[in-house]
Amino acid sequence: MPEGHSVRRLARQFGDVFLGETLAVSSPQGRFAGGAALLDGHALVAAEAHGKHLFLHFDNALVLHVHLGLYGAWSFGGAWSFGGDRTFAGASSIGAPRRVGEREAFSSGDDDGGEAYEGPPPPVGAVRVRLAGSHGWADLRGATTCETITAAEADAVLARLGPDPLRNLRGDAGRFAANLRARKTPLAALLMDQKIIAGVGNVYRAELLFRRRLDPWLPGGAVADLDARKLWRDVVAVMADGVADGRIITTPPKYWNLNGTTAAKAAAAGNPVPPKGAHFPAREDVHFVYKRQGLPCRVCRTTVLVTDLVGRNLYWCPSCQRPAE
Repeated sequence: MPEGHSVRRLARQFGDVFLGETLAVSSPQGRFAGGAALLDGHALVAAEAHGKHLFLHFDNALVLHVHLGLYGAWSFGGAWSFGGDRTFAGASSIGAPRRVGEREAFSSGDDDGGEAYEGPPPPVGAVRVRLAGSHGWADLRGATTCETITAAEADAVLARLGPDPLRNLRGDAGRFAANLRARKTPLAALLMDQKIIAGVGNVYRAELLFRRRLDPWLPGGAVADLDARKLWRDVVAVMADGVADGRIITTPPKYWNLNGTTAAKAAAAGNPVPPKGAHFPAREDVHFVYKRQGLPCRVCRTTVLVTDLVGRNLYWCPSCQRPAE
């Protein structure tokens, strides 16, 4: 499912294309007809994310709360080929199906815009909710949660969640450390618990534990406070990069491959290293351990392993992340 950086980008995108606009809200599929009717004809006044949860606030004090889950996705209609105008240029589709690296599907608008916007086309597939404005539209399919709630109910959802690294409010590092250290559960399970920390999914879990050289089965209570705070700071850093890049990249440039040569060797030979971008680094270079089972660890060359933990595949290096003696 999309991790916290994607949902943060999604909230920003809703703000970019719909903020302040009165929207036509409908449920072509019919399953959300009642909730859509409560929002129809009202203006979007705020779009925010907390972890994997999206909250769209309307001017009647109601909130559209969405959690995409494993199969949910938002798609946006824009200028170049979908009928919206240039306001929607650059809008991306976020959600399932995912690909390694959590890259989003971008539409390719141009500076000339598209044809005049004449409204959204007939919905395709099981569209749970459609938001349509004067410049384009957004369709939601397959979400685990899609509900219209009050602001107080939205606050109750937030109260159940752990701190969000992309908010990184004062005191969040300490709150995360306390959450972690109060449990005997393995660290790899705690990082997936949204009550402990909001927004971390399977990719970030594996990569962050490797980056900090932490044993996935180390009980939360055995993690020193200083180590927990260092882990929090690393989560904040890599997720902020995910928001900026639109994909999860956890390896530094020295591990990227340039036509068969690592970036470190290329730099030593006097060849410049291209900046991160839409096509760089290559997909196979962006992670240390995630989906690299059977391959040598990038650091120690030990074979990367995979096992099941809390219903998801956990990837780790048994040498770099071995239990403390």
